[in-house]
Amino acid sequence: MNPDRNTPRLLGAAQLVVAIAAMVSGLLLMSVVGTGSTSEMLENVSSNLGLMRLSIVFELVNSSAILVLGALFYIVFYKQYRIIALVALGFYWAEGITLAVSKIGAFALMPLSLRFIEAGSPRGSYFQSMADFLYTGFVRVGYDLHMVFFCLGAVLWYYLLVRSRYIPRVLSLWGLVAVCLVSINTLLALLKPATSYLSLLLAPYIPFELVLGVWLVVKGFDPPMYASG
Repeated sequence: MNPDRNTPRLLGAAQLVVAIAAMVSGLLLMSVVGTGSTSEMLENVSSNLGLMRLSIVFELVNSSAILVLGALFYIVFYKQYRIIALVALGFYWAEGITLAVSKIGAFALMPLSLRFIEAGSPRGSYFQSMADFLYTGFVRVGYDLHMVFFCLGAVLWYYLLVRSRYIPRVLSLWGLVAVCLVSINTLLALLKPATSYLSLLLAPYIPFELVLGVWLVVKGFDPPMYASG
């Protein structure tokens, strides 16, 4: 078995893990924290510790898979585009590490929520200030920063996919255009976090990750990247 020929399929598998873990983690986190006040968020977290832990686990799986995904992209492209591949690898590793570090805030919310309930859910106390700092200042800001690194790296990787023609051109162009829209969303979200309609810009990219992952697992690269032997 030629390990080089397996690289595209491993790349596709890592892409699927990233996509699925990110979606599951995000859905779990939002189901726990809700959209109410900080006090309601603390009450929700204290009542759903298992879901909160599961969300963190999936996000750590996601961050680990991002590191693997970056390394696999680098293996594919470093011989032809060494400098671009190295820069993109750095962005993806910064993305994965930033995402993992941001989970410190989510971890800390769990014991804080329990103490909040034990104290009788006092309103206007330091619990709300601390929870807001942990969630907004750590979890959300960490997520936004990880998206900045993702966009920078993904633009480079998908540009190389377009150049290399290892996958159908329509698929690689879809990815490049979609990640540019994600970049706009990320920039606007940093400037104006409360703007909810921005999530529409993510719509073209979400199915792309799944389609790319399945394509690479099933088809690999076409034309084949590596000579047999």
